[in-house]
Amino acid sequence: MFSIPKVPDRQRPMLKFLLVLSVASMIGLQGWRTMLNNFAVEWANLDGNHMGIVQAVREIPGFLALLAVWVMLIVKEHRLSALSILVLGVGVGVTGFFPSFLGIAATTMLMSFGFHYYETTNQSLTLQYFDSATAPHVLGSIRSLSAATNVAVGGLVYLMSLYFDYRMMFLAVGLLVMGFGVWGMRQNPVDHELMPQKKEMVFRWKYRLFYFLTFMAGARRQIFIAFSVFLLVKIFGFSVQEVTVLFILNNVIGYFAAPLVGKAIVRFGERKVLSVEYGGLVIIFLAYALTGSRWVAAGLYILDNLLFNFSIAIKTYFQKVADREDIAPSMAMGFTINHIAAVVLPVIGGMLWIVDYRIPFIAGSVMSLVSFVAVQYIKVGAANAAHD
Repeated sequence: MFSIPKVPDRQRPMLKFLLVLSVASMIGLQGWRTMLNNFAVEWANLDGNHMGIVQAVREIPGFLALLAVWVMLIVKEHRLSALSILVLGVGVGVTGFFPSFLGIAATTMLMSFGFHYYETTNQSLTLQYFDSATAPHVLGSIRSLSAATNVAVGGLVYLMSLYFDYRMMFLAVGLLVMGFGVWGMRQNPVDHELMPQKKEMVFRWKYRLFYFLTFMAGARRQIFIAFSVFLLVKIFGFSVQEVTVLFILNNVIGYFAAPLVGKAIVRFGERKVLSVEYGGLVIIFLAYALTGSRWVAAGLYILDNLLFNFSIAIKTYFQKVADREDIAPSMAMGFTINHIAAVVLPVIGGMLWIVDYRIPFIAGSVMSLVSFVAVQYIKVGAANAAHD
């Protein structure tokens, strides 16, 4: 269950700033995700190959997250966070006015620049401001609050769908997000005693395991985002109301589970937590491919979403092995690496979907097995002693 982590007074403004803007980010993303697949099928008549391309377009700004390092030469990191929320709101708000393949692709690109640049700065600021004993709790609390936000957004979308068309629903969500962005632009939560971050790209051999796990996490995430909900809509005929109910259920579970994941990381370590995630995903992705039951598929989606919370262990692992001044540029680099697979895989997966929709999920199972093997090389004992 969500609770505000106890932090020193000088860190509280940043904690509040991150919690509020994370709510805004989730309102935008969850509102967009809840409506997009049905909007794409019902209004734009898109198929799996189109959605694969749209999802690839959505990941291009994540691939370009490394540019955030240069943007921060002229825009302070917390200002970039708030500006990104504004852009996210604009992108979501105009989506319903463009019910075509090119229109959805263009608005997706705009929305995605806002979302991914906020996530880059959000993770960077979290790891800078909170130590390795506190950061997992902060990240878990952000996930928990985000899940509660998603439940509220799901209920809002469900109610709006009974009275309004997609154009009005996208616009309402976008305007709400923009309001949060305006609030963020007026805040100044900076701790001036914090170690300055390098304003240049950082790529170090000693971070190689973090880079690899981040790359594989991007591939895993795309199977989840690009094809799992589309499977429910296209193959099993889920309506927008059913998808919304499923999202709400996912986030009720996430609200309670996310803080427990943070506590598990502190208690058991990143290697064990990530082993559970990827071991479970090997089975889940295979089951996606094999099941013929819409309810089994829905249950797999819930489990898939639950395990998604475990990925914060990759970030806390990096915090333990990284030099403090490397965090901001390394988070930007990590987002780019994460999205190398994310830009390419949805397009390939969409083509393979046309051949047989099971193929992307079988590939996801294989990638999860590779990740399971890789996390066995995590060793953080010396890092903990060095940084704590």
